[in-house]
Amino acid sequence: MTEHQLKEQEFRIARYRRLEREVTDPLAACLLHSIIEELEAELRKDRPDWHGPCD
Repeated sequence: MTEHQLKEQEFRIARYRRLEREVTDPLAACLLHSIIEELEAELRKDRPDWHGPCD
């Protein structure tokens, strides 16, 4: 991935994290969590030094 694509991936992860915090449906939250995990795994594959947000 290019640097621009990596930044876009980080933005997608942040957007899904925000949605995960806002949803009230447990199934939706679970599905969003799975999406986040997949996106993070892909990002770690392309950027091994990435460890996630600094919450």
